[in-house]
Amino acid sequence: MTGEEARIAFLDWFGRERRAARLTVDAYGSDLSQFLGFLTHHLGGEPDLPALAALRQADFRAWLAAMAAEGAGNATRARHLSAVRSFFRWLARRQGVDNPAVRLITTPRSKRPVPRALPPPQARAVAEEVAELSDSAAIQARDTALFTLLYGCGLRIAEALSLDLRDVPRADAPLRVMGKGSKERIVPMLPAVREAIAAWLRLHPRPAPDAPLFLGARGKRLNPAIAQRTMRVYREQNGLPQHATPHALRHSFATHLLAGGADLRSIQELLGHASLSTTQRYTAVDEARLLEVWRKAHPRA
Repeated sequence: MTGEEARIAFLDWFGRERRAARLTVDAYGSDLSQFLGFLTHHLGGEPDLPALAALRQADFRAWLAAMAAEGAGNATRARHLSAVRSFFRWLARRQGVDNPAVRLITTPRSKRPVPRALPPPQARAVAEEVAELSDSAAIQARDTALFTLLYGCGLRIAEALSLDLRDVPRADAPLRVMGKGSKERIVPMLPAVREAIAAWLRLHPRPAPDAPLFLGARGKRLNPAIAQRTMRVYREQNGLPQHATPHALRHSFATHLLAGGADLRSIQELLGHASLSTTQRYTAVDEARLLEVWRKAHPRA
């Protein structure tokens, strides 16, 4: 069996038995074609099963280096390597071709993008003006409360929509949020957030403790897609950048706190990050903002 014949058999198995999506099968097929094409030039001929079994770590590294030389980034190379590893796992199980070298190759690490926040005036405007998209007083109050909560408390959209009425704190008590990994954190609530939620609760159609805090038009828990669509419509009507999403309000919350002098440990706790390194990404945002101010204001910039 040649490498190409093995590729075709693998893709057939991947699509039929693993029920992979058509686009995923096509992507894996393209990635494996590129890999086998490299080996044909690298080894001086089309590889067969014995040749695939004999590949060394140096051969896999040479393939990754060749992709990098052609301009492929770490994320692209990591995706290609994932496809090749799946291919070799199938070879080991179905063809008896076990090559441990592929398992020893370190996955290229892609650099996490810098969080993209909105400027303070834009972030405030979202919470204050999003109600204008609807003619219903109840939906206006609901959307104002939701987006004020996202920006004022830095919640993930899933965290906000998972809240029930019983979770709304009384008086000056903080909000308890269940985040990723079922980890609870405590988040203070600004007066503006309390006022927006109180206005929504006065119009809430199901004021029972176990009812969802944010309801959709059909009386069920609000779907995240509806909130994202609302933000998209607002963004298009008001000329906001493409990265203006509900999650951008969480980024804005952290970035604006950091710019105002908050320390990273406090922001980490407020966001519910398990690792401080995740929170440290926001320092790059602030540095970028300071550099832009310097470029615009300094006479020698």
